[in-house]
Amino acid sequence: QVQLVESGGGLVQAGGSLRLSCAASGIIFSIGTKGWYRQAPGKQRELVAAVAGGSITNYADSVKGRFTISRDNAKNTVYLQMNSLKPEDTAVYYCNYRRNLMDGTQYDYWGQGTQVTVSS
Repeated sequence: QVQLVESGGGLVQAGGSLRLSCAASGIIFSIGTKGWYRQAPGKQRELVAAVAGGSITNYADSVKGRFTISRDNAKNTVYLQMNSLKPEDTAVYYCNYRRNLMDGTQYDYWGQGTQVTVSS
């Protein structure tokens, strides 16, 4: 079975840093797209960062230059390094694995989420 487990969230002051980790099991880690989403109370879940098999990355405009997504295939783990944190970054952060199927459809797997709170 597929399992994604996030860790590394917590409380940090504005301007500080956190590194989130997502450990994956039950998948071929090098296949598909790995990403991070976040959701604040009453808000829509939004893409923060993603990395594809060819190491192609993309970021939300609001985090460009501050956040970095990376992966360690040997450990089946994807990371999100978050620097220069702002109160607007406060949200529950979710790890995502997207499997692209041969018929052109896709299936998303999600972690349980980890809370990030940034104080001013």
